[in-house]
Amino acid sequence: MSETYPIKDKETLHFFRDYYKDIQPNPRNYSLIVTGLNTAFRIGDLLKLRWQDVCSADGVLQKYISIAEQKTGKTREVPINAVLRQTLDRYRTLCPETAPQDFLFPSTRCKAQPLSRSQAYRIVRKAAESCGMSEHVGCHSLRKTFGYYAWKQGTPPAMLMDLYNHSSYQITKRYLGIGQDERDQVYLQINL
Repeated sequence: MSETYPIKDKETLHFFRDYYKDIQPNPRNYSLIVTGLNTAFRIGDLLKLRWQDVCSADGVLQKYISIAEQKTGKTREVPINAVLRQTLDRYRTLCPETAPQDFLFPSTRCKAQPLSRSQAYRIVRKAAESCGMSEHVGCHSLRKTFGYYAWKQGTPPAMLMDLYNHSSYQITKRYLGIGQDERDQVYLQINL
């Protein structure tokens, strides 16, 4: 499997994100992508989410999603932002028969099981291919894309390192996918 990269072009990102909303409607797949892009959860953590992780007992969306990360064991609280809130509200109305213990992204074969990692990969790849991104996009691209846009909006790398629960700055730097384009922008914006 090749290394994945963040989706840097905003127009491509919007087309990718909205593929399962506008082109091939599927509320579960759309919600999976939007949740991944807005929480930066690893795919294993994302697939283990249950309705009770995002909704209170009376079905109202919570302010935070709190999980114990599988990889690090650390607890992570992520606020539900406006885009994610709107997406999950819409998704919930389309799935009225769900119980709190049901998986947020269930398998279509067995609702008592979460979507598999391989099926999540196929979902992400199909949306990526529809945008002309034939390689370097996978489930981890959702996590990396979050960091790339947070960094571009001015979030300090040390904060991103903390948000990702990375043990080194080198890992965070690799996630951001800093390339020649970003280096060029720095030089071209400095006009002393």
